[in-house]
Amino acid sequence: MKPLFFIVLSFIFMNRAESQTFLERQKSYPRVKTAYKEKLSSLEVLLMASELKLNNIELFIRIFKQEKLLEVWGKSKTDTTYKLIINYPLCAVSGSIGPKRTEGDEQMPEGIYNIIYFNPNSNFYLSLKLDYPNLSDIKFCKNNKCGGDIFIHGNCITIGCFPIGDEAIKELYILALEATSQGQNRIPVHIFPCKLTNNNLEDIIKIKPQHEYFWKNLQPIYNYFENTKKLPLIRVNAKGDYEIVK
Repeated sequence: MKPLFFIVLSFIFMNRAESQTFLERQKSYPRVKTAYKEKLSSLEVLLMASELKLNNIELFIRIFKQEKLLEVWGKSKTDTTYKLIINYPLCAVSGSIGPKRTEGDEQMPEGIYNIIYFNPNSNFYLSLKLDYPNLSDIKFCKNNKCGGDIFIHGNCITIGCFPIGDEAIKELYILALEATSQGQNRIPVHIFPCKLTNNNLEDIIKIKPQHEYFWKNLQPIYNYFENTKKLPLIRVNAKGDYEIVK
């Protein structure tokens, strides 16, 4: 039997090799090649302004539907708090505030997600797939038909996804690729109806009172990051509610 040390070391090297292969494979696609050619230098300058480096970065994405805003946050692997890197406007929206609850409703989801797939040949230039539906969505969606295929992507067309245009997706795709290739297994994406301040929460509840419980469940997650610039550990309980794990 191999000593535990060698097993762990082999696992580390294997993961690094797999990550490198993933990055090289992605870079072989024409649109990804173009993105690196056009955006790499400006991204490195952008990160420098936040005292971050592309070869040592972890990402976090927040989306606010009402504000039509996607925020990209980053930190080095040894840091505990995130810094805002850049904002991208959503160049198109569909549906209204409120979670996605059924297939074909054209709603943009709200909740806590992760990027799970990179599509270098997207119909919308480049795209990053979210793990919608999550356990909370599955608990609350109607007739067990939640829908799926929710992406952050280029172009400016949507029936439930999050478009930021081709130029912006080139930058975000590179950032997400680099973070993933360096071992960030999950890139979190938190999607809110709006910036969930107390005043904003009161306002949207007046518009859509049926979502009061859900939005009040999301607000502590919004507040946690606002107050600490750290990501809370979140789980979904048996009722389908989000819980911050202390």
